[in-house]
Amino acid sequence: MRTKEELAGVTALGSGHTEYKSTYDPSVLEAFPNKHEEAPYLVKLNCPEFTSLCPKTGQPDFGRVVISYIPDHKLVESKSLKLYLFSFRNNGDFHEDCVNIIKNDLVALLSPKYLEVAGYFNPRGGISILPFAVYYQDEYKEMASAEWRPLSMSKKALVLSSGGVDSTYLVYPWRFMNWAGKTLLLFPSFMGRNIARNLTQPRKC
Repeated sequence: MRTKEELAGVTALGSGHTEYKSTYDPSVLEAFPNKHEEAPYLVKLNCPEFTSLCPKTGQPDFGRVVISYIPDHKLVESKSLKLYLFSFRNNGDFHEDCVNIIKNDLVALLSPKYLEVAGYFNPRGGISILPFAVYYQDEYKEMASAEWRPLSMSKKALVLSSGGVDSTYLVYPWRFMNWAGKTLLLFPSFMGRNIARNLTQPRKC
C-alpha cells in the first residue's frame, strides 16, 4: 500500500475539484515514486482525444497521442497527465511541436530510462501527420534504433522462432528488445498494462 509520503506529490487526484487549464501549462504534471526499480517494465498511456490548434489558421486539430516509457525513479500520475494534455486544446502549435513538447516535459518530470511519444493526427488536406519523438538513457540506445522503433506505432504481427526451437510466438503489436544481455518481449497484459518478459526461457503465447 502506498504511504502518505509517497503520495505527497499527488494533489490533483482525489482533490474534489478539477481545474481545466485554458492554455498550455506543464506545471500541472505530477509524479509519484516507482516502487519497482529492480526490473525494467513498460508503461503505455493512450490519449485518444488529443486536440490542439493550428498556429496559422487557428483551426482545431484532432488526434491520438501514445506515450510509452520505462520508468526510472518516478511515474507520471495519470490525472495530472490528462489535465496537462487538455491544456493543449487552445494552444497553437504544429503536430511536430506538440509531440516534442510533450516528450521534453515528461523527460523533465520523470528522467525516465526510455520514453517515446507518438502522435496519430487526423488528416487535414488529405495528409495525416504521424510525428514520433524519443528519449533514452545510454543503456537503452538500441531501443531507439531504426530496427526496433517505434514501439508506440508498431501495428504488424510478427511470427518468430526463438533459440532454434520450433516454437512460434505471436507478437502484436509488440516487439523484441535486447537489454543487459537479455531478450525481452514487450507486450500488454490482460489488464492493458505493458510489461517486459524475459525470453531467456521462452514460452508460447
